Amino acid sequence: MAVLDNLEPKAVFHFFEELCSIPHGTFDTKRISDYCVRFAEERGLEVIQDEANNVIIRKNGTEGYETSEPVIIQGHLDMVCEKTEDSDHDFKKDGLDLYIEDGFVKAKNTSLGGDDGIAIAMALAILDSKDIPHPPLEALFTTDEETGMGGAMAVDLSVLKGTKLINIDSEEEGYLTCGCAGGITCRTSFALNRQTSRGLSLVIRISGLRGGHSGAEIHMQKGNALKLMGQLLHQLNQETGLQLVSLSGGSKENVIAMDCTASVLAPAGSLEKIEKAAQAMKETWDVEFMGEEPGLKVTVEEAGEKELEAAAPERTTQVIDYLYLMPNGTQDYSRGLAGLVETSLNPGVMSVKDDVLTICTLVRSSVDSKKEALQERLRTLAALFDADFTADSDYPGWMYKEHSPLREIMVDTYKEMYGEDPKVITIHAGLECGLFLGKRPDLDCVSFGPDILDVHSVREKLDIASTERCYDYLKAVLAKCR
Repeated sequence: MAVLDNLEPKAVFHFFEELCSIPHGTFDTKRISDYCVRFAEERGLEVIQDEANNVIIRKNGTEGYETSEPVIIQGHLDMVCEKTEDSDHDFKKDGLDLYIEDGFVKAKNTSLGGDDGIAIAMALAILDSKDIPHPPLEALFTTDEETGMGGAMAVDLSVLKGTKLINIDSEEEGYLTCGCAGGITCRTSFALNRQTSRGLSLVIRISGLRGGHSGAEIHMQKGNALKLMGQLLHQLNQETGLQLVSLSGGSKENVIAMDCTASVLAPAGSLEKIEKAAQAMKETWDVEFMGEEPGLKVTVEEAGEKELEAAAPERTTQVIDYLYLMPNGTQDYSRGLAGLVETSLNPGVMSVKDDVLTICTLVRSSVDSKKEALQERLRTLAALFDADFTADSDYPGWMYKEHSPLREIMVDTYKEMYGEDPKVITIHAGLECGLFLGKRPDLDCVSFGPDILDVHSVREKLDIASTERCYDYLKAVLAKCR
């Protein structure tokens, strides 16, 4: 028996479990895209699959809705792939190991992909149904949303007949999202200019941080392992001098980095001094985080004196000083919406390839000029340290529309069902609606979704009861779209 068989709504959790059995990390969406195509073909539904693996499925309206305007239901097929340090899960081959605990669906030692598998599951459940009243439907499933929104950039929206678009990619029940920040990916690259050097070989690790969504949770001031490593190496370099062999950390540009590893050469006889400095820094961070990063670990492993290819001391200092000075986290709050983060950035991934160290940073802002200014700040900082700078995957924000018939329907439906108004908001995280509106300004978009906690992390969990309520809400909204 499937793990989720006894959960309601049965159809939604049936399809969610099937989706979770298919590997579907970003840039690995062919299999899950093909699954959606087979789903449509088996039911005689019209289906389009493009070269980016985006899928559009059409279903006619039910009795009484045959001539209604089509409604677009939209979600993305890819998930953020995170796992615990001791997990042997292979996201390229293995399905997720689901389990139920305390009213939540979780995945053992990995992220869950409720963002955004639950959107696809809800859409498939409605497309599969025979007794849910609805207008003509166009289900739009995009790919590679989590890193650059490649599917949304590639999809041809001119084939869609509807203008009302319900995006199911929000993670807090009771909220209707009607605007979001835009973003751009910035890359700072250092040629390491290695030379043969001899010294004490050390591996310094920072691990155990909570991590999380670099948009929705950036205001929570979670520890970023790349920034912490920059701070630690800066101190050690001042005290003993270092030569950098390698640096790596983080997993995705839109995930707050949970770990970072530095391989360095240090002067002979400096181990005790470095260990004491690392422990003192760890104790300082524990005080500063006030218990909010309980899993934080700092370790120093010694591998004896070695002769290795390492960056020269001067180049090492440039790299370390850049890490120490690079901006991170919230930069500005909105002047119009109290408490909303307006501009932020997240150094998410750091790695070495072909003797070049690259730091990948995601800049977000709901104000284009602020996004451009922060990008230029990073470009200027890179130039000061003789590093190369590039930027790509620029996507626009989604501006709040004063007039939105879909929003009115969704607000009225929520009030009828629950006796209170939903919270209508804009958010700092990125949603595909901004890209869609750039292609089709006539679209009327609203985003909603069930409670999903700790998205983009190994603690991700989907609220079962919230999922049922949100599915009932979606059905009620569709019934009103005559």
